[in-house]
Parts: sequence; C-alpha cells; structure tokens
Amino acid sequence: MSTRTQAGRVGPPETIAPGETPPADLIEPAFPTGPEAELDDRDWCVSAHHEQRVIAALQKVADPTPVKVRKTLNGLGYPDERIHHLKQDGKKTRFHLDLREDGGRLCESGLAAGAVSDVVPCVAVAEGPFEVTSEVRP
Repeated sequence: MSTRTQAGRVGPPETIAPGETPPADLIEPAFPTGPEAELDDRDWCVSAHHEQRVIAALQKVADPTPVKVRKTLNGLGYPDERIHHLKQDGKKTRFHLDLREDGGRLCESGLAAGAVSDVVPCVAVAEGPFEVTSEVRP
C-alpha cells in the first residue's frame, strides 16, 4: 500500500515509534478508485458474501479447469447464464460472475488456483449484455 507522505513523495506508510512526535502536516487520504468508488453500499456489502463462499469452494478444487470451475460455481447456485469468460490461464482458470440485480452493477472477477484462489468485486454495465467496465484482477 502506498500513501502520500509529509514531503509529498509516494512510499510505504510511515509508522511512528513510541515516544516520537507525529508529523505536523496532515496526510491526505487518496480518493477511492475502481469498484470501491463505483459500487453502491448494497453491492459492496453483498460482494463480500459471494467472495467468501466462492473462494472457499474453489480452494478445494484440484486442477481447476474451466469445466471443474463451472461445475463448482453451478453447485453454489450460480447458473450458467451468470458465469462468463471462463478461460484457462496456465494451471489456473479466470472467470467473471454476473451478480447484477435491481439496477446494480456488481460482478466478481475470479481466479481459480486451488489453495490460492481469489475473487474480487468488479463493475459491469447496469443493463444489457454482460460487460465489465472496471476491475482489479486477482
């Protein structure tokens, strides 16, 4: 994580040792970008639930091929029409889940890789065919 420091340079967050005086100049927080800035509170909250259950299931999949990943996601209740862009990437499989409902824009970008599987929120167009507009890929 990188933050703006007192002198205006960018670097790792500074820590203050016991007994030291904190800097007089305030450090301004960065504005959120990507899914964090574009998703509403409901979608942001719901995304954590989906991420936890999908990651837990994918961590149990040995040799995560697109077929095995689809079967795992189907077993969690995600129908085929919500699963997009399943693609083998070496020994891993990448995919997207379309979780849009009621005008929301939530989607999930996933990487099935056994014990190191990961899923993060992404943003899709609100209506029409599924298209990701903003993501930070795992």
